Formats: sequence, C-alpha cells, structure tokens
Amino acid sequence: MNKEINCPLNYTMNLIGTKWKPLILFHLLEGGLRSGILQKQIQGISNKMFTQTVRDLEKDGLISRKVYPVVPPKVEYKLTTRGKSLEAILRSLDQWGLDDSQK
Repeated sequence: MNKEINCPLNYTMNLIGTKWKPLILFHLLEGGLRSGILQKQIQGISNKMFTQTVRDLEKDGLISRKVYPVVPPKVEYKLTTRGKSLEAILRSLDQWGLDDSQK
C-alpha cells in the first residue's frame, strides 16, 4: 500500500509543501487574479517557477486557469472548491508566522 496515502500530513505536504505553492494559494484567497498581477505579488519567484507552480496547482485541482481571447493575452487564476478548502490552513500558517516573527 502507498505510504503517502497512509499519512495524511505527508499527502498534504506533497500537495502544497513547496516554497511557492502556499504563497500562490494564499494570494488567491481573496479572488481571481491575472497572471501578471499574481506573479508580482510573489516576491522572488522567477517566470519559470511561477509557470511550473501554477501548472502543478492546476493539475492537482487546486486552482483553475481561464484564458480570455483578447490581445494582449489575459490569463486569470482562481481557487477551485478544493483549493478554497485550504483557506483555514493557509490563514493559520499566516497568523502563526506573524505571531512567531514578533517574539
């Protein structure tokens, strides 16, 4: 049997436990954002890492990507229902970071 499935924490960390995934998910909690705006909100992420990370999140069903047929191209990302289910976890991590950094 797959050990990853037997440990819920391991499963979750494999799903969202990279450097950039929680940040992207957190910034989408307030609603959909255009690709360029979202990327600018994530300090230090390269174009390559941004693209790879949003593709992974989309593949895992945590965000959706909508392409508008306009020039210049407009791409918007938003949380799916599955992604929204992580809100309490993401907000708790944010609050923990705030509290711990002020000690």
